[in-house]
Amino acid sequence: MPTIKQLPPAVVNKIAAGEVIERPASVVKELLENSVDAGATRIEVAIHQGGLESMRVTDNGLGIAPEQLELAVTSHATSKITDADDLFRVGTLGFRGEALASIAEVSQMTLRSRTAEAESGFELRINGGQREAVGPCSCGTGTMIQVEHLFFNTPVRRKFLRTTQTEMGHISEAFARIALAHPRIQMTLVHNDRTVHELPATENWADRIHNFFGPDIGGSLIPVTSGEGPARISGFVVDPEHSRGNNRMQYLFLNGRYIRDRALQHALGEAYRGLLMTGRYPIVFLRLDMPAELVDVNVHPAKLEVRFQDGSRMYSHLLGAIRNKFLTTDLTARAQLSAPPVQQPVTAGVMASGAASSAEAQGHMPLSVDRPARDWTQPPGEFRPFPNPPGVSPASPQAVPADASWNEPSVADRAPAARAPAARALQIHNRYLITESEEGVVVIDQHALHERIIYEQLREKVLGGQLESQNLLVPEPVPLAPAEAARVLQSREVLARIGIEVEEFGGDTILVSAYPAMLANHNPAEMLRGVVDILLGETRSLDARDIVDELLHMISCKAAVKAGDQLSDAEITALLEHRQLCQDAHHCPHGRPTALVFSREELDRRFKRI
Repeated sequence: MPTIKQLPPAVVNKIAAGEVIERPASVVKELLENSVDAGATRIEVAIHQGGLESMRVTDNGLGIAPEQLELAVTSHATSKITDADDLFRVGTLGFRGEALASIAEVSQMTLRSRTAEAESGFELRINGGQREAVGPCSCGTGTMIQVEHLFFNTPVRRKFLRTTQTEMGHISEAFARIALAHPRIQMTLVHNDRTVHELPATENWADRIHNFFGPDIGGSLIPVTSGEGPARISGFVVDPEHSRGNNRMQYLFLNGRYIRDRALQHALGEAYRGLLMTGRYPIVFLRLDMPAELVDVNVHPAKLEVRFQDGSRMYSHLLGAIRNKFLTTDLTARAQLSAPPVQQPVTAGVMASGAASSAEAQGHMPLSVDRPARDWTQPPGEFRPFPNPPGVSPASPQAVPADASWNEPSVADRAPAARAPAARALQIHNRYLITESEEGVVVIDQHALHERIIYEQLREKVLGGQLESQNLLVPEPVPLAPAEAARVLQSREVLARIGIEVEEFGGDTILVSAYPAMLANHNPAEMLRGVVDILLGETRSLDARDIVDELLHMISCKAAVKAGDQLSDAEITALLEHRQLCQDAHHCPHGRPTALVFSREELDRRFKRI
């Protein structure tokens, strides 16, 4: 029978080190946090070979008294908490008291420090956990910690480290998170004697962001400020014109600490819903400030994850703050004539389903089925291409507010899109409308704009239970795969909300008995297969509201006019009038811009009037 025995201290320390120190970037993060907590106003980081050879962090903070140097590298020794209750009101970045001990256990460490009162500094050297005697040294006020040959005594851990470039990338990210959170600290990052970042101290957070990410991001910052109860949100979201293929540029700082929170990241996605293409993620730099006792930061070894006392309230607060800002901001895309725009690949997502290809989703070609009638509510002979939302006339300056279930606040004070007299609109290439605004020339994508108009009208009708459904004289059988048929039947209630009624026919065949009236000219079988792609796609883990929203995207795309459709003057006029009523006239439901503005100043410059 196995014998239970106490592990040696060296083994215990190496296990603890494995929990805290994953790679060189982990060392840099812990040392930087200690420097910030020490009140430093200047921090320098010097790296060699991606941290595989050495890492040095030097600060001008408070320093460590010589009699406390050995205690500083002892496990669970810290100056930042005194009792268990302090764990639930942490006001510093580091507090566990094991970082230095863990680092010293798996590296060759040199620690030099001097307090303001001391006449000289003192040094402590540690080799794989074995300490030498503390002795005097020459150094300025503050602390310098050099870590060499990380994991030299744990070769299995060292074997899992990546290339110099990869490890340096992780170090740069750890440096960025601290530097962004604390712009008042002058910070420098050097790799192999080459300066990577040299950041002066600043009171303006936008300047620090600009220094890191350049003029494209720095020039697209939209300020956000919101206070709700004890919590406050401040910082910047980036114009939807700029996005990423992952969420790594979502910088959330809670009381000065970088965090990752799935619920808050989901709130960001909801706030940008309809403003970004499928598969794209927003860029944000936001500070969340609240009393320390309202959040538990002691739930993750690296302190990346936190637990809010009222998570749902934080979710709603963040979502509402960003959506309110967007609804009062003109997000119309500005064309840059100085250089050709970078074409981003379009992820078709839910649009490239059934009969709609990715090209059709962008409005670049007609659907393979007949073009639907644009007036789905009027009797023959009376032509109104774009019916008004209930209670709103074309001359009305405000739109009907969306229901809270779509997480969009009132839009009565939204910023209007670039406006233009309808009589001066011109259709070119049967796909774009050219008009003017006070700012310059506006080029409108007729498919994208009509898609947005239809989507918002559909959503309003779904919320009011007034979406028109058309019963088929002869229900149409649609053969599906077993998993597809099961998912459709499971989603009957959700489908009924958008006017699609289905029933089991036998085997894996589904019977379509009714579907949206506006799709009267579309094949019910193709429509249902498009629905299946949504139900079994990326939205399968979302709730019913999200699925309904995606289905409305699909219906709007199918029902909207396409590139290649010639519009009459009345249709062009109606399209532009309804543009003024949209909550978001800047983007189609899938995030593509509906219009581009060519500013008068830019045109004058290109025509050499300036």
